[in-house]
Amino acid sequence: MTAADWAEAALAALRDEGSLSAIAIEPLAARLGATKGSFYWHFTNRDALIDAALADWEARSTHQLTAALAVHEGEPAARARELLRTMTGLAERDATELALLAEAGQPRVAAVLERVITRRLDALAGWLRATLGLSAEEAGERALRLYCEQLGRAQILRAIPGLLPEAGWDEERRLDAALESLLGPAAVRAPVGGGRQPARS
Repeated sequence: MTAADWAEAALAALRDEGSLSAIAIEPLAARLGATKGSFYWHFTNRDALIDAALADWEARSTHQLTAALAVHEGEPAARARELLRTMTGLAERDATELALLAEAGQPRVAAVLERVITRRLDALAGWLRATLGLSAEEAGERALRLYCEQLGRAQILRAIPGLLPEAGWDEERRLDAALESLLGPAAVRAPVGGGRQPARS
């Protein structure tokens, strides 16, 4: 086993159980078919493993955001769609972020979440400023509002899906709705980049 194997197993346990308490050495060793000796070869203690798992999640999140920003140059609607897919779609497909948010009372978790979410919000607000000409304040408020809205929806979809009509939608339809919510009354259907394009007056 490598240190990366242990970190991935720790994230999987967190995702499955929804709590940092799921990250325990003996159960993880059983999950991996490894020994406690393998763990102590790579980590001094459980806290070191949690730090490694959080660093791994942050690195992946940063890579995903960078990749989203690198595509669809010259196609604003398509780029916004990829940003939304990275920022909010992941919460529906992968419970890791929701589990981390539930553990945000832990300072080490809160610090990682703040860095990751700040990068995402800055990217989305930057797109809004460049594409719609919004002020920095308005763009930041709109990006934060959408982010909170979508994470709340993701939590409800996982916990009580029957409350939301989106439970029966595929991801593309949910992205359409999120993009319209982001752009407000300026949003119209358009084929550009497979998403929506802000109207121009």
